[in-house]
Amino acid sequence: MADPKKLTVLQLLPALESGGVERGTLEIAQALVKQGHRALVMSAGGRLVESLVQSGAEHYTWPVGVKSVRTLLMARRLRRFLIEHRVDILHARSRVPAWLAWLAWRGMDPATRPRFVTTVHGLYGVNRYSGIMTRGEAVIAVSNTVRAYILEHYPDTLPWRIHVIHRGVDGEAYPYGWKPDATWRAQFFAQFPAANDRTLITLPGRITRLKGHEDFIELIGRLKRRGLPVHGLIVGGATQSKQRYLQKLYYRVRSAGLASDITFTGQRDDLKHILAISRLVLSLSSQPESFGRTTLEALRLGVPVAGYAHGGVGEILRTVYPDGLLPNDNFDASCQRIGQLLANPQPVPEGDFFPLQAMLDQTLALYEQLTRAPRIG
Repeated sequence: MADPKKLTVLQLLPALESGGVERGTLEIAQALVKQGHRALVMSAGGRLVESLVQSGAEHYTWPVGVKSVRTLLMARRLRRFLIEHRVDILHARSRVPAWLAWLAWRGMDPATRPRFVTTVHGLYGVNRYSGIMTRGEAVIAVSNTVRAYILEHYPDTLPWRIHVIHRGVDGEAYPYGWKPDATWRAQFFAQFPAANDRTLITLPGRITRLKGHEDFIELIGRLKRRGLPVHGLIVGGATQSKQRYLQKLYYRVRSAGLASDITFTGQRDDLKHILAISRLVLSLSSQPESFGRTTLEALRLGVPVAGYAHGGVGEILRTVYPDGLLPNDNFDASCQRIGQLLANPQPVPEGDFFPLQAMLDQTLALYEQLTRAPRIG
């Protein structure tokens, strides 16, 4: 039997700084290299490039995520790149890169061009601009929530083109019951002394209006008034465009008399450690999320998570920890439920839920199936 064809796969995304899309890109690139394939990534760069290159993948620094007509004018240049590097799979993970990729791809010979894959990572606004994410020959949905969103809002998308491949977490990297060592704990609490010897409730996520920070501040205030020794951790950074909103949150905390009860940690590279020392992790996004990787990471560590019962977070909690489901239309009831979880915590079941290896295997299998599938126009 002939050896399977070795593939050249190009993934496009705006940058490689941080976030679930970026980590997923690295994970797929690493899996490709391990299988003997060639993994190429094109982005504006960022702090994760070093890890990518160390894994054996190749990075090409192009401004493929800039929202400008100039980006689309690179289509001819990208077309030459695809031909020169004999790319088999062209995988776009964000909207501007997807438009660029599609413009380059559609101008190529249909008999020899790469197979075109898109991943819908988010529940984007419904418009023609976002619709490009449904134009892949194969469209990966990162959850059943995303699949339902595509079919509802882009009904011209053929259902058989949509492949649900849940994001995953590596159980070896997030072992059940894991705790950080004493050295890390000492350093963390030296940096944030107000959090020491308190019941920690953590809200992870970038600083943006959609992540529920204002609900979190109100919740901590209510728990404090009930005499509970809680301390809230807001873990996530703010981009330059979100600095005014961050200042508003600071003001709101001070005005509520919670300056010693809520800590803003900023962007951290040790989120796993912070999740592991938390009594409860929250997901309070006002709009449904496509998946909720941090929710899954905390649960895999055995840390209870409570989150609004919509989107991908609701999907995860219904599968792994239904005790943590919160009504997203009744804040009083949500606060009451959180109080119950703190007073009488229900253990998180141990299990290999949403394993990373399944995501890797399914994605690489899809690539290989596409290269063998008949071409349609």
